[in-house]
Amino acid sequence: MLPSGARPGEIEVDDGFGDVEHHGRWLHNPSVVIGGGIVALVVLSGIVSIFWTPYDPLAVNPSHALAAPSMSHWLGTDEYGRDEFSRLMASSQIALFVGALSVLIATAVGIPAGLLAAAREGAISQVILRLTDILYGFPALLAAVVLAAAFGASKMTVVLAIGIAYIPVFIRVTRSNALVVLNSEYVLAARAYGRRTFAILRRHVVPNIATTIIAQMSLLFSLAILAEAALDFLGLGTVAPTASWGTMLASSQDYLGSDALLTVWPSLAIVACVLGFSLLGDGISELREARRRS
Repeated sequence: MLPSGARPGEIEVDDGFGDVEHHGRWLHNPSVVIGGGIVALVVLSGIVSIFWTPYDPLAVNPSHALAAPSMSHWLGTDEYGRDEFSRLMASSQIALFVGALSVLIATAVGIPAGLLAAAREGAISQVILRLTDILYGFPALLAAVVLAAAFGASKMTVVLAIGIAYIPVFIRVTRSNALVVLNSEYVLAARAYGRRTFAILRRHVVPNIATTIIAQMSLLFSLAILAEAALDFLGLGTVAPTASWGTMLASSQDYLGSDALLTVWPSLAIVACVLGFSLLGDGISELREARRRS
């Protein structure tokens, strides 16, 4: 049934962001508040590090190698005397860049493909789904190995590997949610009214699945950061001496016995960042479900 006063094709969409009461729910949701706070700190760290860090993250000072945490070096120094805190700050740039660009690539391909698969049942949908199944067989690690062998290890290799690996996720999530909207009564009424498929997708489907997509983006952002660190650790991504959490972990392995803190700091940074984006994604999903039930 259409809402009172609405004509076919002019339905009010439920995007999950619509009223003051719902905005209050955001502020009272622990996952959103905690996750959003952690994400804000990571983003702030990445932005600040572009313009300022306590020390040059690449500056070598052998006389201060493996220094313990102090007022001069809050988290100590690594085996080359480089300030750990400065390198952690600079590494957040890499994590955010890789996470954002890889998720952007996945959404730019996956969302249109998912909408097309939902709107065009039949041969087109089956082709897209079969291609999706094929992409599922190429995890980020395998894609990174292939790309690194072809073009060399770099952060763009990691971006492409993770982006390709996550395309199938967005195709399936978009298609399944779009089908629910396309089969709703008001969309059937809009079709009877003569609205074209593209207009229905733009005016009804996309706004109604936007919250789900945003939640999925946040969750996959956290996985992208974890994958980026893992690929850097294996030497398939960011190349030393550029600071990244994965390369910091890799270089610290030889000093586990003498200075375990070299492993602790980047590990905590990865855990905090992944936790922040995961909580934010979970919180958005919870609010969406609460909005749907209300």
